[in-house]
Amino acid sequence: MPDDRPFQAVTPPAQPAAEATRRRFIAASAAAAGAAVAGGLVAGSPALAAEAAPGNPVSTTASGSKDHRSTKKGKKMRIVAVEEAFSIPGAIRQEAAIRQRMDVPEAIKQEWFRRLDDLTDLRLADMDANGVDVQVLSYSTPGLEVIEDPAEAVAVARRVNDYLAKAVAGHPKRFAGFAVLPLQDPGAAVVELRRAVEELGLKGVLYNDHVRGHYLDEPQFRPVWAELERLGVTLYLHPAVIPADNWHVFDGYSVLVGPTWGWTATTGAHALRVIYSGVFDEFPGASLTLGHMGELLPFQMARLDSRYPQVPVAQRVQHLPSYYLRNNVYVTTSGVMSHAALLGAVHAVGVDRVLFSIDYPFESSAEAVGFLRSAPYAPADLARIAHGNADRLLGL
Repeated sequence: MPDDRPFQAVTPPAQPAAEATRRRFIAASAAAAGAAVAGGLVAGSPALAAEAAPGNPVSTTASGSKDHRSTKKGKKMRIVAVEEAFSIPGAIRQEAAIRQRMDVPEAIKQEWFRRLDDLTDLRLADMDANGVDVQVLSYSTPGLEVIEDPAEAVAVARRVNDYLAKAVAGHPKRFAGFAVLPLQDPGAAVVELRRAVEELGLKGVLYNDHVRGHYLDEPQFRPVWAELERLGVTLYLHPAVIPADNWHVFDGYSVLVGPTWGWTATTGAHALRVIYSGVFDEFPGASLTLGHMGELLPFQMARLDSRYPQVPVAQRVQHLPSYYLRNNVYVTTSGVMSHAALLGAVHAVGVDRVLFSIDYPFESSAEAVGFLRSAPYAPADLARIAHGNADRLLGL
């Protein structure tokens, strides 16, 4: 796959650059339909019915308990954000050319890049201003997935992971990190994964979708899954800015490419490949983390299960698809600041499998934290989403 493939990204509607975020227009366009969506996610759910009622000041949790927002305001809640991007200038040779082709207003792009390249001043100030205790840092896209030469990918992975570990060591109470892996060479990726976790103290892996057109269900990646299971760390599957291929259905509609829809469709399909390939039957202790409310897969669980009996017996895995979504997949809120979606995801996969995320610097920390603090959950459940699940999954 050539690295100079044209890239199209969503151009947000005109608004002040300081307030513009990558997906805010999505939330705005969906707001009018939010109540109807909330009511339809799970028939008869009191939580969703409450969310659907315009102007309702008090909702209930998915288990029916009352929300206690008034009691939460005076008590500081620990907040861990788990999909927070950074970059290292010059680490990825192709990065500058890819950034230039991004179809986003220049002022917005430059603000993103300024914050991506910063690991202390701007980032810590933003965290302090918005009450974020910990960011789990991960390398932005484009990342190692655009590197063709496996040896180069190995060298870059070591550089990025060393840089990240040093940043975490400098602020151990504020930062944790996800490693990058040179999956172009699965054997070297296993070695680097072991080093990143056992020697550098990183908490898992984040990878940007495909490995130059290959997917993680393929047999050559089984040793990586085995090591992830052995180490007890998750793999966060994130969208890639460069697609594996171009979909004809997107032709003429650049708005569909990228975060509006294309990234969710491709990353969600990649996750389903992993599930349907039997990775989690072979490695039941392994886990996959998906951003953007699980790339919408929690909302497809009933459909996935209802169609599964038609799959030829020889091609089936040990359980229904919903089993793996509830037992091997974790969901984060990154970029989806909707209480209707949060309630639906929690109802689908369980409150213990949903983690808070901002998607800094592409989203507003103030908006994301405000969304979290105002979520219609009792304090104990809200604390699980805000930090408890991340603390447990990542060993923070």
